[in-house]
Amino acid sequence: DGKGKRRNPLHDFKKTGELMLIKVNKTLEVKTKLLNTTEQCAKRCSRNKGLSFTCKAFAYDRVTKRCHWLSFNSLTNGVRKKQDHAFDLYEKKDYVRNCIIGKGADYKGTISVTKSGIQCQAWNSMIPHEH
Repeated sequence: DGKGKRRNPLHDFKKTGELMLIKVNKTLEVKTKLLNTTEQCAKRCSRNKGLSFTCKAFAYDRVTKRCHWLSFNSLTNGVRKKQDHAFDLYEKKDYVRNCIIGKGADYKGTISVTKSGIQCQAWNSMIPHEH
């Protein structure tokens, strides 16, 4: 019976403790705000609420209780990782996982070749193979 139970928004994120992402590419976007919990940060990131970009990750500053929503993740070009004891990094699993769940309709990862090295076929294409 799932009545009254809310799904934890952090379930959709991969956590890496004591890590912050620094943007080298200046076109990448960040928005920050004071929020009390990582769950609140995750909820806003998942819904893209109040953000002018698609949120792919957020970093939570445990000291200042500030959430940093990011238009990028650790796999994005123009980003470097920085050890920082004040931060925990949360990346949307859809953007960092290298596997397909179910039929793969929501896959946003970076793998585009098969295990044997053959280039993947676009989902909407019947060439070179039929589905």
